[in-house]
Amino acid sequence: MPSAHLLIIGDRAALSWVITEQRMAFPAGRSKAARAMAEGEEVFLYTTRGCFRNPTRDLGRVIGRATITSPVRVLDEPVVFNERSFTEGCRLKVSGLAPFREGLVLRDLVPRLSVFPDPATWSVRMRRASLTLPPADAELVRTELEPLLRPYGETREGYRWEPAAA
Repeated sequence: MPSAHLLIIGDRAALSWVITEQRMAFPAGRSKAARAMAEGEEVFLYTTRGCFRNPTRDLGRVIGRATITSPVRVLDEPVVFNERSFTEGCRLKVSGLAPFREGLVLRDLVPRLSVFPDPATWSVRMRRASLTLPPADAELVRTELEPLLRPYGETREGYRWEPAAA
């Protein structure tokens, strides 16, 4: 059975790139975890509380669902966000997105997800680029997220983030 993963995105410019390009990139130190993901596997896009630079207002949310459509490989040119270099990546096919700043609040599901054995410290496991979900956890996230999703074509423009002019 293919695995499912949370792709953890903590920067609004990176999120815009992931959604508009339908690609994911991983930092150099995360090669092993990135290469554990395979073509055809399901991913859920998760935005951290700090993704939009206002963690007191925003919540960590699962905002989309996609499928990996290419192997993870070394990129010809690294992708750079906020001076951080991402050297490996893969292509995605986004099948649904929640409207901007909406989606499934992950902390509400934490007590029911086995990937977080200690709900009090669950956020520590989110300090990475991706997290593999056990099948039952993936099914729970999928079931809870599905009613919140809209077609990619209807929602992608809401995630386009233009950098501020210098």
